[in-house]
Order: sequence, then structure tokens, then C-alpha cells
Amino acid sequence: MNAALLLVDLQHDFLGAPSLEPAADAVIAQAASLLAGCRALAVPIVHVWTTVSRTDDRRMAHWRRSGKWICVDGTAGHAVPEALRPLDGEPVVHKAVFSPFCDGELERILRSLGAEVVVVAGVHLHACVRAAVLDAYQRGFEPVVAEDAVASDDPLHAAVTLAYLEQRAVRFLLVRDVLSLLAGHDRKRPAEVSSLPALGTEPIARCADDLPHLRHVAPADSARVLWSVPVCGAKEVAQAAEAAHRASAGWRAAGASSRAAILERLAELLEPETEALARQLASDVGKPLAYGREEAARSVALLRAVARHADDQLEGRCGPTSARRQQPLGVVALITPWNNPLAIPVGKLAPALLYGNAVVWKPSPPGSALALRLVELLEQAGCPPGVVSVVCGDRSTGALVMANESVDAVALTGNSAAGYAAQQICARRRVPLQAELGGNNAAIVWSDGDLAAAASSVAEGAFGFAGQRCTANRRAIVDARCYPSFLAHLEAAIGRLVWGDPEDDATAIGPLICIGARDRVAATVARASRAGRVLTPRVTVSGGDGVADRGAYHPPAIVCCDDPRHEIVQEETFGPVLVLQSASDWDQALRLCNDVKHGLVAALFSASETRQHQFMTQVRAGILKINRSTAGADVEAPFGGWKASGVGPPEHGASNREFYTRTQAVYR
Repeated sequence: MNAALLLVDLQHDFLGAPSLEPAADAVIAQAASLLAGCRALAVPIVHVWTTVSRTDDRRMAHWRRSGKWICVDGTAGHAVPEALRPLDGEPVVHKAVFSPFCDGELERILRSLGAEVVVVAGVHLHACVRAAVLDAYQRGFEPVVAEDAVASDDPLHAAVTLAYLEQRAVRFLLVRDVLSLLAGHDRKRPAEVSSLPALGTEPIARCADDLPHLRHVAPADSARVLWSVPVCGAKEVAQAAEAAHRASAGWRAAGASSRAAILERLAELLEPETEALARQLASDVGKPLAYGREEAARSVALLRAVARHADDQLEGRCGPTSARRQQPLGVVALITPWNNPLAIPVGKLAPALLYGNAVVWKPSPPGSALALRLVELLEQAGCPPGVVSVVCGDRSTGALVMANESVDAVALTGNSAAGYAAQQICARRRVPLQAELGGNNAAIVWSDGDLAAAASSVAEGAFGFAGQRCTANRRAIVDARCYPSFLAHLEAAIGRLVWGDPEDDATAIGPLICIGARDRVAATVARASRAGRVLTPRVTVSGGDGVADRGAYHPPAIVCCDDPRHEIVQEETFGPVLVLQSASDWDQALRLCNDVKHGLVAALFSASETRQHQFMTQVRAGILKINRSTAGADVEAPFGGWKASGVGPPEHGASNREFYTRTQAVYR
């Protein structure tokens, strides 16, 4: 395969945009990894830079109208980061418009190199990257986009662009998969599965033999392949959606009490499975047994809590001649994550079913085995065939499910990129969306509180299950007067947590979900070490010598960083990392708490009723906690985030009816 790499507009002026997503440091790191890998493979590199001059003004018209001068030749903003600088012999193509193909120079270079495939990374996905990809496609090149090495300052537009380009045969691959492709190993091909050792590679779902498969590796032992999961395509998704659509009328007619009885029976079937489910959670996603048991018990509690709403009044009088009633949505798509592969789906599945909807469920690949087991139990509980269909796969499968014409609503839990992808699909089809999109959760620790108790709560909230909870404590904002004392308590509390084998009852901090996640967290912490102090508190290790070398383990880390704009402060790490910030006064503490894009959970540790009241009235988050960890939630309480943490109504309790039914007014 003759390929070339295009690095588009990875310049400081573009990378410095405050709304850039993903964050600049992460994009730079991935682009640098791609660049180094291509150099090692002797893949030709072409650098594309936007270059304008004040002496020969060739800016685009909209820049002129707005008075924008960026990427001016010779300025610091025109340059690229040190890790992305061209080497001698690597050409640089300059442009003043969107497309790098505008004057023919780039095409001449690519033709001279004999390039057939053009790999593209850079910014912005919705603008110059898109133009480069489409123009390369028009000229007969095969474009491949390095999905985790592109960014945009308009993330929703970027999500639309990704969907648009994928529908036109442009491949989006992670950097590691791009390098594998360039090296002659395409990770997406079905042959990958057949080449694996026979032990532990049995597919967990039977589909057409020609479907590609993804293999799932044990988080605690990267040499152990657990199973493979098929990547269902348009045909399989359409079949599942049609089955749900056919089953929906009969399910709706069954009545709320009958549907609630099935949920109760499912709870009865799940309860004795608690230990087996906890062990499967430990194996499949690296969740320590104690947390796995909690998740299994929470799933049972969620089912029973939802079933108690079977008597909800779904009809009522409004006026002398008018009434209102709540009707099922129809077919609901559920897109669920790997970190709580049992409880999060149950929290969506149970109310969807109670209120008379059929379901098409696309679980995250690592949660696929548990998804299939849950549906098996649901059918044992009496749920008719077709009411719930599971389609396994990757991001592309999820997009197909959400876009299917038989789907009437979407409920999703995922990251920011998944949220934007869902928003653009649902907006185009004008169907309801409920999305929980993570949290960069802060705890304010004030000097009038119980510092030892606060430290214990923050430590468990930050590092339990290796920080892989949407409610995990990501940041601690500490009164400067008690900062040293709190830090000492915190290190002692972390020292009491056990790190290691998730199948050991004593373990609280297990592995991350995969080696890629571990490496991402390690790279984020390494970048943060240049802006602040990184502490790695001593912990007790379970599982014997070398356990951390066998799997996707990252040690607990405290990052002391007072720069409120730094990536480590602003972005959700989703790993065993706690950011410590110092606040000189109460007003600064509130500002730091609010000054991130997420708004899922916030906590306050203080004995002052005045401060508690101010916290409750001024902090912008969907869940507030007083003298409690950010982690954990009641099965009947609303669960939803503000700002970038959520779209649509919250989950659970009375909020379920708000989403899983739609209102009709009836006049007689």
C-alpha cells in the first residue's frame, strides 16, 4: 500500500482555541504518535499550514470581514508544536484557504510519491480537514482519517462531518489502527479473529460469518483474550429494529402491571446471581468484586424501584372538556457504556419496558457478554421475543441503531463525542434524546469541615474502580489554610486502599479497561507533570509480584495544579487521577468548581450551614452532595447533569416517565 500522511493546520493559533475538542494537548500527543509511527514505517509526510501575510493579504473573505489575523507568517501562532515540526526533506504546503489542494502543489507531491492512500490528521475536522479529505477523494486518493488525531472548535459540526464523510466511504480509524493498517495489518478484518489462539476466543454472539469481529482482552491480563464480538452492520441493525417494531404493539397492550411483574421476576432471577455477576464484572471490565457486588445489587434495586411505578397515573383531567395521557414512545434505542455494563442498562431498560416501549440495545463491546446474559434472564422472566434485541458492535453500529427509521427515541450514556454524534443524528430525525455524558466532578473541602472524613470520601470517590465512574471525584478544591493538612490525610486515606487484582475481595483499585486507556491516562499525567506536582501515594498491592505488569494498571496519582485552564483540570481523565487545587477564599472555590464544561456532580465538605446554602444555590451541577463523596446515587433520585454533562431529562425515579412516554391532550 502506497500511503502518505497529511498533517493539516496543527498550528498554535488553531490549537489555542478554548472550545477545541478534544483538548489540544491530547490531539498533539496523538498526532505526534502518528507522525513517529509513519516515520518509522517510512511513510512520506506532508505538512500543511495555513499561512497569511500582512504584506500580501490573501485571507479568506470571512476572515477579512471579521478582522481576523491568525497564522501570520513569522509569528508564534503560525508555528507548530515542537513534537510536530517537519524534518529535513518533509515538504510543507502553505495555503490561505480551506483546501490544501487549492493550487495543485499538494497533488503534484502526492503523485510524485505514488500515494494511493492519504491519511489525514489535524484541525479543524469540520473545515480544513473536511476540505482536504473531500478534495483528496475527488482526485482519486483513498482518504483515511486518524479519528483521535483530529479536533474541532465546533464539535457538533464535527460530528455531522464525521457522519457525512463515513457515509461516503471515508475510513475513520484510531491512530493505533492507522499504523496497523499502514504496517499491513488491518485490525478490522474478520481474519484477525480466526488467527487468535483457540482458547477463550469463542464469539459471544452468533452472526453472519463475514462480519468483522472485535476481540476483548481481560483488563487484568492483557495476554488473555476473553471472547470476540461481531460488529453488526446495517442489515443486522435493521432486522433488530424491525423485530422490536413488530413486538411493540403486543407489549404495549400487555398492561403496566404485567410488564412490572416481569421486571420483578427479573429482579428475583438476578438476586441469586450477584456473586457470579460480580466475578464476571471483575473478569470482563476489571471491576473489583466489592464494586461488582454493589452494581449487581443496584441493578436489582433499580428493577424493583421502577416496578413500583406501575401504578403511576398516566391519564388525568385538565379542564371541563380536556384530558391528558402519557403514551409509549414506541421503539427506544439504548446505547450503554462498559464501566457499569449491568446497572446503567437496567436503569434505562426497566423504565423503557415498564412504560410500554420495545428496545434495541447496543452495548459497549466490553459489556456485550453481560448484555446477552441479562437479555437471557429477561426472557426467562417472561419478556416476549423481539421486545428487546441486542446488536453488538462498535461506534458505527451505534450510529446505525440511532439512525434507524424504526427507532423513536434514544437513551445514551457515553463521552462528549458520543453525545455530539447522538445529538446530530436525533436532531436530523427529530426524535427525543436522553444523554448522560460524564463528569469532571469537584469536591470543595473547607477548613471548618472534618478533614479526615473528607479525605476518606474523596480518596474512595477518586480512586475506587480506578476512577472509571462518571460520578468519580476528579478534582478537590481545598481551602488554602488547610491544604497541607488535607493532603496528608488524603495520602493516608489512599494508602488504605488496595490496588491490584480485581478478583481479590480486598481490592478497591483495579486495572483500567484496556492498555490504550492506561496509556492515555499515563500520557495525560505526564503532560500535567510539566505544569504541577504529581504525587503517587503508596498503596497496598494485591495479586502478588508483577500483577501491575500483566494488565492495564495505572497507579493512583494526585496532580497538584493551580492553573485552572490546564488540560488536567478542564478535561475528564476517567482514570485513577485526582487534581488538587488551592483556593485562597470561598468565592474562588466556587469559581473553580463551576469553571469546567461538565456539571454532573459536586460535593462540599464543610460544617457551615451558610456555606452549604451558598454551595446549593451557586454551584451548577445536576447532583449536589453535602459531606459525602461525589460517587454513588440513589435509585429513586433524579440522575442527570447540567452543561456538557447531559442532554434531555434526567434518569431514574419520577424522571423516567418524563422521557419514556410522550404526552397527548385529548378533547371530548
